[in-house]
Amino acid sequence: MAYQQKLAEKLTVLNERGRGVLIRMKHIKTVCSDPQLKPSFLTEKAMEPAVKYINKKFPNIDLRGNIVSTHQNLSGVQKQKSEILVALTSYYYSFIDVMEFRDHVYELLNTIDACQCFFNITVNFDFTKSYLDLIVTYTSVIMMLSRIDDRKVLTAMYNCAHEMSNGNSDPSYPRLGQMILEYDHPWKKLTEEFGPHTKSVTGAVLSLHMVYPRRNLGAEQWRSAQLLSLLSVPADMLSPACCETMPCEYLPMEVMERWIILGFLLCHSSLNTNQASQDLWKMALRSGLYITLIRDETINIHKVTEDYFDTLKGYVPFCVSVCYSGAIHKEKRQFLRNAIKELCKILEDEPGLLGPKALYVCMALAFSRDEVLWLVRHSENVPKTKTPEDYIDSQLAELLFYTEKLKTLMCRHSRVLQRYHLQYLAQFDALALNDTIQNMNVCPEEESVLMTSFVSTLSALTVKQVENGEEFDFRALRLDWLRLQAYTSVAKAPLCLKDYPDLAKIMNMTEFHTKMMDDIDGVLRETSDLSILCFYPRVFEKMFSQGCEDVLMQRYLIAFPLVCSHFNQCTHQMCPEEVSIEEHILRFCVTFLEEIAKQTCSIVLEICAEQCNLDDQLLPKHCAHTISTARNKKQKKQVPKKGEPTDQCDKNRGKNHYNLCHNRNINTSARKHMDKLHLTLTELCSSLNYCNHFTVWDHVIIPPEYLLSQLEINLAKVIVRMANYNKATHEITRPSDLLAGIKAYTSSLYTLSRYLSVDVTRLVKSVLLQQTQPLDSQGDQTITTLYTSWYLEGLLRQASSALIIHCPTMHCFVNQPNENETRFKAEEYSDVSELQALAELIGPYGLKFLTENLMWHITSQVSELKKLVIDNMDVLVQIRSNFDKPEAMTNLQTSENVLKRMTIIGVILSFRAMIQAALGDATLSVFELASAAGLSCDIDPALVTAIANMRTDGSSLEEEYKLTYLLLIYVAVSLPILAVDPNSYYSREYGGHHNNIHCLATAINQLSAAMFTAQNKNIEQHLKEFLFVASSTLLQLGQNVERTDSKNRDSIYLLLHMIVEESPFLSQDMLEKCFPYALLRNAYRDVYKSSIITLG
Repeated sequence: MAYQQKLAEKLTVLNERGRGVLIRMKHIKTVCSDPQLKPSFLTEKAMEPAVKYINKKFPNIDLRGNIVSTHQNLSGVQKQKSEILVALTSYYYSFIDVMEFRDHVYELLNTIDACQCFFNITVNFDFTKSYLDLIVTYTSVIMMLSRIDDRKVLTAMYNCAHEMSNGNSDPSYPRLGQMILEYDHPWKKLTEEFGPHTKSVTGAVLSLHMVYPRRNLGAEQWRSAQLLSLLSVPADMLSPACCETMPCEYLPMEVMERWIILGFLLCHSSLNTNQASQDLWKMALRSGLYITLIRDETINIHKVTEDYFDTLKGYVPFCVSVCYSGAIHKEKRQFLRNAIKELCKILEDEPGLLGPKALYVCMALAFSRDEVLWLVRHSENVPKTKTPEDYIDSQLAELLFYTEKLKTLMCRHSRVLQRYHLQYLAQFDALALNDTIQNMNVCPEEESVLMTSFVSTLSALTVKQVENGEEFDFRALRLDWLRLQAYTSVAKAPLCLKDYPDLAKIMNMTEFHTKMMDDIDGVLRETSDLSILCFYPRVFEKMFSQGCEDVLMQRYLIAFPLVCSHFNQCTHQMCPEEVSIEEHILRFCVTFLEEIAKQTCSIVLEICAEQCNLDDQLLPKHCAHTISTARNKKQKKQVPKKGEPTDQCDKNRGKNHYNLCHNRNINTSARKHMDKLHLTLTELCSSLNYCNHFTVWDHVIIPPEYLLSQLEINLAKVIVRMANYNKATHEITRPSDLLAGIKAYTSSLYTLSRYLSVDVTRLVKSVLLQQTQPLDSQGDQTITTLYTSWYLEGLLRQASSALIIHCPTMHCFVNQPNENETRFKAEEYSDVSELQALAELIGPYGLKFLTENLMWHITSQVSELKKLVIDNMDVLVQIRSNFDKPEAMTNLQTSENVLKRMTIIGVILSFRAMIQAALGDATLSVFELASAAGLSCDIDPALVTAIANMRTDGSSLEEEYKLTYLLLIYVAVSLPILAVDPNSYYSREYGGHHNNIHCLATAINQLSAAMFTAQNKNIEQHLKEFLFVASSTLLQLGQNVERTDSKNRDSIYLLLHMIVEESPFLSQDMLEKCFPYALLRNAYRDVYKSSIITLG
């Protein structure tokens, strides 16, 4: 009879099916509770009459009765019947699944009662557990169904749409509607249903009276028994940990409490008649306020009990005080932290002990999980108490960390566990089981076949199977043991399991040993699954933030991301719609890791900043102050003469002593601060360095990469902040100072590799390479952008106004002597060392960006010059033909403007030449970047490209060519005007003119070469023409000796010489043909004679 009922198979299948149905009900409740997720038909205003009508008439909605009323109320359903059918099908058939699940549970429970099955958790553990799980799962499904507020609307609206589309109602609807009505008050209906099953349920629950009280001890009793300690009895350290009820030792407390509370609520009659039932019930109630149905759905057991028992006559209130439960569980967590830490340390040092002490590990994981889940349930709903701190645990990170570490040890040393338990199974369990079978008086054929297969399977195991890496699979053996429990637990069975407790003991132990062989992951899920935390986001995040605030807990923070790897266990194949959970879980994990990385990054950069300050004090700019201070300290104190009062000396001595003590206190405080930073860094890096990687929902997570990402983002911000650029005042840090600061930061960052396995070189290269671009990876400005802006707007703009002078002698820019106070010294930002520092900071790519901006300014000036040439084109054409006639030049206008713009171009090109020289060591093979790499070119490729891109759509190449050579004529005939400017005099000290007109040489040579190259014309020919015209006009200037416009004539002569010297296309021979060398010699003599040189 028992063989035909297949009780074991049905319990297994129905429990799995029930879990899937339960998760579907939870999903429907979640969707319907969210206005953004629930079906639109339930929220549309046009559907409100239909929703109200269905709720009022449910379940009897007659579509053929009052046609007018029905049409008015259900017109919305009629219009959207097709869409409703599609949208509500999954909801409707989920409720059908509940109904079918209920039918199968009814049938199985009746069959079990008819068979008068025997249940005892310490004997037929799997059979009893499956039975109690089925009762709790069924109750939870019904409770979840009753919590779906829209259940009536969902089922009835679907049925209306079905009837409107097909002409008849869905066949399952009448029974489904009746079921939903019956469970409007679920506890009343459930207790009626379980009345006939009271004997079986009560018997199964009462079998916990030997297990639950032993598991529900306080921390003091655990401590006195030295629970989980391997060192309490050193002689027994190698002895295998085993007992008569091995599976019960790591059975979750929450599971047992659900069995007890829900079981006695469903079958409450025994509470008035059985003292053992009352004791067990009260003990479970005293443990807490809430039990879990599924995920974050809980029951306030005291409130439910009071409300239900108040409706019954003859029942006394069975609620008990739980005011101390918070303190009890707090003490338990404190004990477990120390006990599991000790267990981890021992097993980490001696992993061979994992074999004999595997049960201890499972117990430790289960106990920790029980306390964490209790805290999670009650943290969300803290009761009114005088000690709310009992429901807050800032040190939970440590407990989670060592729990994860125990799991890691079990997985890492799985071969150790397999080797040990294989020998245990083959050399002890098989022999003990065989002896037990031999001592049986009665052994029916079916049972004999099963037990014989157990012995043969275990006896065939050899150590070579582990050494060869074979995969073990004992699922069939465990299922056969469940079948055997079912066969031997029915009334009138030929072989009653309760008469052979030794068989149950050895088989329960064997089952545990087989799990250590092939299902370590399953045991770890059973004992340490914390996936419920996924559904308590506020509690989970609060626990993490509390751990972040405690320095001693920071090394354990990695436990929170690791716990996220449990969350993929919370889904079920019957609810594939829960795709958003994956994103939710990953967001949890990433948020935690980013927060740890941010804290670590903050500490690292603070240490770097302190080191940068120390390095800054050693820079040469502080040497004068340092030398002065050291010199003052060495000065000897004056000894007072005999007879003079010593009050002043005593006063100075006291003052010096005070200053010394004050400085010493400051130094001590600074050292303490740095020590604290390094301690915090050690703790955080220990957390990030705990594991190289782990997996969360098929995503590989690498914790150190999050730190590198944060360092990359924040280091870039620090570098930009160190530049200290103020756009309003045009202030910025000197490139050499910024470079020194970056080097200080970099050297400090390399110390991070002592704490953590990270590639600091890759980090620094990535950050500095981004700083050579206009924008970094976050879209923020870089130092390349800031320095480009400053040199253009701060330095070159003032140089264009002759407030700053280009000084070829010193290879820098210098400030023009001025009564007004200048904001910065140009030479401190433009000398060779500063520009080399700038080149090192922004590199060739940054220089290319700077060049592009310089070229933009040059092309802007060229555009204006072309306009001036066009305005004076007729005059320039005449001058070109008659440049030896001065009267032809009097018609020219805006000559000063032409020279001014050409000077600006010369200043920009001179600055660019200085930058190129600073970057002379870098080389690139691409011609377009050759200039940016510091290679000298006769014709600037960047300038050629910029000029070529200037050509307008309407202009022809010949027109551009004409404008170019006329521009040279324009400049040549305008040169004499410079003699009028009092600032046009040449300075021997600077090696140039005080109004920067010496930059005209650079502008004329490079601009003409670029423009004629872009137009594919002969450069040398046109420069010779320029030289002839310029020489002619300047010689005419020399004829007017008495006029004021010849005041700086000699300085202008030198300009002509500079043009020839800097040009790769002109030579001194060409110059002498059109301009007497004697004039140049005399000009140099007169200019240098007038210069005042001071020596010493």
